[in-house]
Amino acid sequence: MIKSFGDLGELRELMRARERLRREELERQRREREHAEREANLFRRSVGDVIPLPPTGRIDPARPVPSPRARQRELDERAALAASLSDEIGIEQLLDTDEELSFRRENLGPEVLPRLRRGHWVVQGQIDLHGLRVDEAREALVAFLRRALDREQRCLRVIHGKGLGSVGKEPVLKGKVLRWLVQREEVLAFCQARPTDGGAGALIVLLRPPRGSAHRGRARAPVR
Repeated sequence: MIKSFGDLGELRELMRARERLRREELERQRREREHAEREANLFRRSVGDVIPLPPTGRIDPARPVPSPRARQRELDERAALAASLSDEIGIEQLLDTDEELSFRRENLGPEVLPRLRRGHWVVQGQIDLHGLRVDEAREALVAFLRRALDREQRCLRVIHGKGLGSVGKEPVLKGKVLRWLVQREEVLAFCQARPTDGGAGALIVLLRPPRGSAHRGRARAPVR
């Protein structure tokens, strides 16, 4: 039941996110169909006038049918999760008091951030949010973090841009990305990237180990 204008706004945002995800899914299916059609045409041109073998009377054994995926439920969960990230929470007390506005969970040792700044962990994936609208960037970041967890990636680069093309030359996404990352439980720490990795226009993010890992809870990952 909608009790306030705030609830109505959250519902509207969720519906918009669901519609964007639905369009993305339709576009993905269209690309898959086109790819399959191109592959089939290529195969037909390659085999040419091949004559099929006569039937042998053999019966192929039944093949296991893959379990159905709850695609719509996944899309709904992604939309709800993206819409639940607040742009307005106060995070100043959670950030380290330095110019780079670094962050680490309380259960991590103080050596984690210096190591992250020095490039102790290998960057295993990155996303460029530069140029996206706020709602698009939030949704893209959620999907990126989910894929990284599925791939057991620990160290990521998130490019939010320096705001040089924004009104007032202010980085619109930077502050919002900081807030979104703090709200994600899989994010253990982050800091500003080194100049060679994007400097003030990017963050290096450390994720928790895969669930069930022997090093769960420790800030460890493959090193250079």
